[in-house]
Amino acid sequence: MDNRPRREAPEAVDTQGYCQAEIEVTHGFGLHARPSVVFTRLAKSFPCTVEIEVNDSNVWLNGKSIVKIMGARIRRGSILKIRARGLRAAEAIHALKALVERDFDEEKKHGRSA
Repeated sequence: MDNRPRREAPEAVDTQGYCQAEIEVTHGFGLHARPSVVFTRLAKSFPCTVEIEVNDSNVWLNGKSIVKIMGARIRRGSILKIRARGLRAAEAIHALKALVERDFDEEKKHGRSA
C-alpha cells in the first residue's frame, strides 16, 4: 500500500484523448440563459464530445446542448464535472474550466453576495 499523501488532481488526462475536470460554479445565478449559451457555444467549438455531471448525480449531460445545460438547473455552489473525449479534449476542458472560473465572462457580479 502506498502511504504517500494523495494530491487532488483537478484535471485528469490520458493518452486516448480523454480529459476530465471538476469545478465549482461561482457565478451568482449559476448557469442561467446567457452563461448556458456561452458554455455550449464554446463546447461546440471543439471536435470532441463534451459532457457534464452536476453534483455527483451520475447523470452525464451533453455539454453542447443548451436544453440539457439549462434544464440541469446549475446554481451557484454546484460542482460540475466536465469530461471530454476525442480530438482536442484537453484543450476543450481547459477552455471550459477557465470560462467557469471567469464567471462566464460576465463583468457585472450577480447574486446575493454582489
